[in-house]
Amino acid sequence: MNNETPQNIRSGETAGEINSQADFVVGTSLGKDAWRRLLKNRLAVFGLVVVATITIASLIGPAIIKAATGYTYDFMPRNVALLKSMPPFRGPDGSFSFMHPMGTDNSGRDILARVLLGGQISLLVGTISTLVSLLIGVSYGAVAGYLGGRVDSWMMRLVDVLYSLPYIILVIVLLALFRSSTAVGQLLLLFVALGAVSWLTMARIVRGQVLSLKNQEFVLAARATGVSTPRIIFRHIVPNTLGPVIVYATLTIPTVMLSEAFLSFLGLGVQPPLASWGSLAAEGIQNIAIFPWQLIFPGVTMAVTLFSLNFLGDGLRDALDPQTRK
Repeated sequence: MNNETPQNIRSGETAGEINSQADFVVGTSLGKDAWRRLLKNRLAVFGLVVVATITIASLIGPAIIKAATGYTYDFMPRNVALLKSMPPFRGPDGSFSFMHPMGTDNSGRDILARVLLGGQISLLVGTISTLVSLLIGVSYGAVAGYLGGRVDSWMMRLVDVLYSLPYIILVIVLLALFRSSTAVGQLLLLFVALGAVSWLTMARIVRGQVLSLKNQEFVLAARATGVSTPRIIFRHIVPNTLGPVIVYATLTIPTVMLSEAFLSFLGLGVQPPLASWGSLAAEGIQNIAIFPWQLIFPGVTMAVTLFSLNFLGDGLRDALDPQTRK
């Protein structure tokens, strides 16, 4: 005799449904999966923390220093006796002091305030110049890859010609031809000059991605429904290339920052009264034998930032690479 009651049957069915539901795998998105993979990469997390710390310190540090000590990046003491370079944690009389943790330069200006200002300028140059290169490179590569044929051939031959020219020489020529008489104008020119010559690799990367995407089903469906070519390129195809674009952009920022430092070292970059890590290093190298801290602090800060950005870029590349996803 079957002793099962409706209550038991309902209970059994409920338990079976629960067991079957337990077999389902919780879905995830590419962003969540990439973030999880990024957090497993210790070097990438270290780079992210260092870059975030230096960025925040550069943004709010000068205001805190001014409120606490009254010093700004361009403040020079009125006392002639203080117009000299002092070692870190030393006062005018040689005693221990927290007034200048990184010392002062030859004009008595606080090096910590100038390093933080240099962080603002260097990070700004790296970020904006990279955005300029992304705007040009992504648009150029996407159009070339989607249109194909002779248009693609001619457009990429132009890229090959520009590739054959020395990168830094082009920047120097642009800065020399359009040199500005103001510090802000020179900084804006630096943004454009660095961004205008660093888009070539990005164009090739995006073109390759577009060539592999333009015959996919979603693109063919967009064509069949009468979507315009610009909308197909920038609304449907370009968003699907963001993985490699983000990775290369992260790796481009330190390259641009290093180029800016080199140009500032030559006197073609950031002009006084503004300062970048490159211009601070150029000033410090003149006194390295007598006042080494003038070079050590901006140089070490820039080196740590560049290493951290490279660690972060490598981590993003591994996190966003579909070939390594589990």
